[in-house]
Amino acid sequence: MTVGERRARFRELHAGEELFLMPNPWDVGSARLLASCGFPALATTSAGYAWVLGKLDTQVTRDELVAHVASVAAATPLPLNVDSERCFPDDPGGVAETVTLLAEAGAAGCSIEDWDPATGRIDDIRVAAERVAVAAEANHRLAEPMVLTGRAENHLHGVDDLEDTIARLIAYRDAGADCVYAPWLGGLDRIARMVEAVGVPVNVLAIPGSPTIAELASVGVRRVSTGSLLAAAAYGALVRGARELTEQGTSRYAEERVPAETLRTAFG
Repeated sequence: MTVGERRARFRELHAGEELFLMPNPWDVGSARLLASCGFPALATTSAGYAWVLGKLDTQVTRDELVAHVASVAAATPLPLNVDSERCFPDDPGGVAETVTLLAEAGAAGCSIEDWDPATGRIDDIRVAAERVAVAAEANHRLAEPMVLTGRAENHLHGVDDLEDTIARLIAYRDAGADCVYAPWLGGLDRIARMVEAVGVPVNVLAIPGSPTIAELASVGVRRVSTGSLLAAAAYGALVRGARELTEQGTSRYAEERVPAETLRTAFG
């Protein structure tokens, strides 16, 4: 499947009526394992990939991200969405150049968020919407445009203001975002209210205690992703196994290892 065909398929998934699941691998191996499980699309995770490099989230460079996207996009035939943080507005060429580079690396979609780790604050809504507009303009110049997701980071950073979140998502929609996303927003009633208000496909993060997939589908959510949580769970298993070895001298952790047949299916 060509990159253009993957982008067309990704747009079809968003244009359909059914919710689709889009888990977030953090390297080539996890991408192939998730693809073997039958998901229709995958997405990168900024935090999960940062951990692969021994870094914390927001510390990955644009060059590192682009190389990562190229390797993961080539690993499976599935459309790949990219967690591209703020789209590196301070790098050469800024947001527009980042969109172009991600497209050249094989991405089917990318996102742009409004959290500034340098200041520890959410960007002003007008500044954030202007960046979405720049990303959308660069995206529309592509022969086969990607799906652009506008992200409101309020709830991920302790700002539990649904009205502001909805206002931001509407602004990002109007600036050219094809899909919107408010990570860590919970509560089926609040999610339903957001879906109804924004009028474009909505991504929801699957978090502990969140509504079920069926419940999310019932209120019109189009896309569900896992963010860094699958990577965090895998790293959690690693740390628990290491502590069992050092503290108890046992290896019961190995009882939960991935079956060899699963690896042969994914990697063979």
